[in-house]
Amino acid sequence: MAGAVAVAALAMTTMYAPATAAPVENSRPVGKSLVVLGDSFTANYPKLFSGTKECLHAATSWPTRLSERIGVAGTPEFVDASCSGSTISSGQGWWLVHEVAEAAKQQAFGPETEVIAIQTGMNDVWSKTNSASLITSLQSCVFNFVDGCGLEAAEQGRFTEYRNVTGQLYAKRIREAVTYMRYYAPNARIMLVGYPELFPAGQEHVCVDVAGVGQVVQPRGRAVTEYLDRLDNAQREAAELLELEFVDIRSVTAGHGLCSDEPWLNGFFDPAADVAGMPFHPSAQGDSVTAETVYEAIRR
Repeated sequence: MAGAVAVAALAMTTMYAPATAAPVENSRPVGKSLVVLGDSFTANYPKLFSGTKECLHAATSWPTRLSERIGVAGTPEFVDASCSGSTISSGQGWWLVHEVAEAAKQQAFGPETEVIAIQTGMNDVWSKTNSASLITSLQSCVFNFVDGCGLEAAEQGRFTEYRNVTGQLYAKRIREAVTYMRYYAPNARIMLVGYPELFPAGQEHVCVDVAGVGQVVQPRGRAVTEYLDRLDNAQREAAELLELEFVDIRSVTAGHGLCSDEPWLNGFFDPAADVAGMPFHPSAQGDSVTAETVYEAIRR
């Protein structure tokens, strides 16, 4: 309930007339056509801080490409409140409710809002006793070539607690934000966007291409693929529980993950994808595929 209250408190300051005037129904914004919320897989831009939190977006990010496809790019009808490093509700950083509040400040939600697309959960912590996230697990687990990053790593606290990643918990975490958006944007289609394939489901090893000259391979990396598999399933189940539309990105990017012959995600300075792109994140091609997949889902 605290999340919903936080969203409402922040949003109310812009959704209604000044405090001296009595709020009336027609003072609410009409909403924007396309609203996007998400993390670095959405924004595809390194997280920056400059006094206050600054959330930037790559020119090639899938929301930008989608806005171009729909015809609202560069107009007030497109609001992208995604932020690199954000989570659903973990830690001290930027949460989904903060993104909803930011979008509300831009008058994103109203009866004329058509599509709200959400891509989140990758960075979350899923246990009260294990504070590791996927990102913080890189050095202690993924790149730990002595102990490896097998299934036991979560119990040891070296990797995020993948065993708790379920559709019910995912739905519980996003429910208040979804309820809020449904209330203020009653005609919008709310879409939960999945993540692209990083590694094939159930694969034992994980790897990343480096500068086009070779690969860094973790032969005991099952905890990573197990987490990604469970997160994909959790998103699908949560979408069903909350009656959201799920956009399957993993299937359309299958065979184009890290270390594949034709990767749509970036390695470290890998010319096979985007040399200067964020490692482990979509290349421009990967963003284009995601944008087109979401666009086709909207058309259906």
